[in-house]
Amino acid sequence: MGRATPYGIYDLVHQQGSVYVGTSYDTPEFAAYAIAQWWADPDRPRFAREDKLLILCDAGGSNNCRYWRWKIEVQKQLADAFGIEVMICHYPTGASKWNPIEHRLFSEISKNWAGKPLRSFQTTLNYIRDTTTETGLKVQACLVERVFDKGIKYDPDERDNLNLQRCRTCPTWNYILQPQVCSG
Repeated sequence: MGRATPYGIYDLVHQQGSVYVGTSYDTPEFAAYAIAQWWADPDRPRFAREDKLLILCDAGGSNNCRYWRWKIEVQKQLADAFGIEVMICHYPTGASKWNPIEHRLFSEISKNWAGKPLRSFQTTLNYIRDTTTETGLKVQACLVERVFDKGIKYDPDERDNLNLQRCRTCPTWNYILQPQVCSG
């Protein structure tokens, strides 16, 4: 019993889903943490170039395009921690159904557990892991028991220190976070 907050990553190239099921809240810190855990996973499939990461996400929720906390967490947990360029492209409000994670991962998970009671975290994880498709989808899932507090405000200095470049097309929804350049 408890709160189960899933956050998923869908790798289009390898047709692999990774779902991190949190036991606290769906926050920007949790969203960035889930992506960072996936990126650091030694067993995830690798790409030819791993100096850049493209994230397609909704315009709302924990990775809201207007949340400074989301951008700050991506800067800290991904761009700076791994020394990678992170480009984020948000789907406009109401258009998230076009995001591949919705119709290639979460819809399949929903079909797999439809009508079944999710009475424990283990049951939830098992249904997620058992999700497959005829086209080869594989899904891994892990429980994140760390507490992520809601309502954490950002310090204006954190916002001012972002290494953020807005894209020319739809700059509210499309931007790049570069690793911080260390002097010294």
